[in-house]
Amino acid sequence: MKTKFALESSDLKAIAAAAEAEALKNKWAVCISIVDDGGHQLWFQRLDGAPPISTLIAPAKARTSALGCRESRIYEEVINKDGRMSFLSAPTIEGMLEGGVPIMKDGQCLGAVGVSGVKSPEDAQIARAGIAAIGL
Repeated sequence: MKTKFALESSDLKAIAAAAEAEALKNKWAVCISIVDDGGHQLWFQRLDGAPPISTLIAPAKARTSALGCRESRIYEEVINKDGRMSFLSAPTIEGMLEGGVPIMKDGQCLGAVGVSGVKSPEDAQIARAGIAAIGL
């Protein structure tokens, strides 16, 4: 039997605080979602001024990243750069835009952070800042 790492409440708070700080430092109004390795939402926050659509996009990016154990931008690249339009028919994958970043520890995916509200690379920057707060 294997040992499995899992996010704890203190991890969620640290990730969320660091992600929020990165967004506020840059004056970016975003939504931040943190999910577990099954894509189940553990944390969500909408900063003042974040667009309503971001309340749907951030969790979708996080879920896609967690279930795929890779950044959500990979799926966007498969479609846009590789031209595999048929990938759009993949079941239950909704957040195929940059801004979902997996939380990885020793090769295991613990979950992911999804951010939406600004340009996709900036969304990913916020997510990475959050993950860095727990040393990963």
